[in-house]
This record gives sequence, C-alpha cells and structure tokens, in this order.
Amino acid sequence: MVTAAKKKLFTVDEYYEMARVGILTETDRVELIEGEVVELFPNGSRHQALVDQLAHLFLNAVGDHACVRIHGPLRLANITEPQPDVQLLTPRDDFYVDGHPTPLDALLVVEVADTSLAYDRNDKAVVYSIRGIPELWVLDVDKPRLFVMREPAELGYRVVMELEAGDVISPLALPDLSFAVSDLLSPLL
Repeated sequence: MVTAAKKKLFTVDEYYEMARVGILTETDRVELIEGEVVELFPNGSRHQALVDQLAHLFLNAVGDHACVRIHGPLRLANITEPQPDVQLLTPRDDFYVDGHPTPLDALLVVEVADTSLAYDRNDKAVVYSIRGIPELWVLDVDKPRLFVMREPAELGYRVVMELEAGDVISPLALPDLSFAVSDLLSPLL
C-alpha cells in the first residue's frame, strides 16, 4: 500500500514568522495560497506596463470611491494571502493600517497574466471565488484580452466573459465607472 505524503500547510501568521526569522526574505517573490508558499511568476516588461496602465486609469477614475492597491496582500483566509496585481478596495480613512484587506473589502481584484494565464484563470480564480471575491479581472498579455469573472461559487465563477478591444466594462461595485478594454490594454495594442 502506497500512502501519499502529507504536506505541511502554513497559516498567515506562520508565513509572516518565516519572513521575520529570515526563512523568507524581501527578495523572495512568494504568496500564501491555501497554506502553500507559492513562488510568483516573473513580471516581464509587458506585464508591468499593464499594471502601470491599470494603476493610472483606476487612480484617475475612482477618486474617493475606492482605494487602489498595487501588488499588496489580500487576506482571503487564515491560510491564504495572495498579492494581486491590482485591487480596488472599499475606501477607508486609515488605508488598512491595522490589517490587510479581506474579501469584504475587495470591490475588484485584477491579475495580469503574462506567463501565468492558465494559473490565474483556473487555479487562482477558484481560490478567489471560494473566498468570496465578487469580481475578478484577468488581463491576458499574450493575446490582448480581458477575462471578467463574476458570481463566485464553490467551483469557480458562474459568469465568465471574454472581452477584447472595442468592448466596454464597468466594475460591478462601481457601475458608474466604465473602461474601454482598449484603454486597459493600450500598452499592448
């Protein structure tokens, strides 16, 4: 009889303790996903250009209606704390100084996928969905397009739309804002 090896899953507190004692360092590009320390994919120049474009567009558009966070931790559960490329969060006067935002704070989560499209659209999207993130956008760097995922459920999002240049999208939580997909993807077009 062959028995599968057990994995040691970590809590967010244990994850931060690993950083405090030097097991993880500032140069480690990792995040905690369902108890596992997962190495982040490298950010190519096209990936970073899209993140910068999103930051520019969102900061100019949302005003006081949302807090824009770039590459910041999002505490989804005691064992899950990814670092999405961009987040639109419920605005708070303290800017989350006493703790990272949670699913209740997330208005929109955005991942930019360069070499990570399958992971972001499948594995990571399921994690976001299970943890109650109401809306996820995944921008595809290789074939410039936007995947919009809504209505989180146990096995993933119930609604998945694929949008391209020429389409317009509004975040569910901020319906008065609209973005041309071509503007979101403009560094690639």
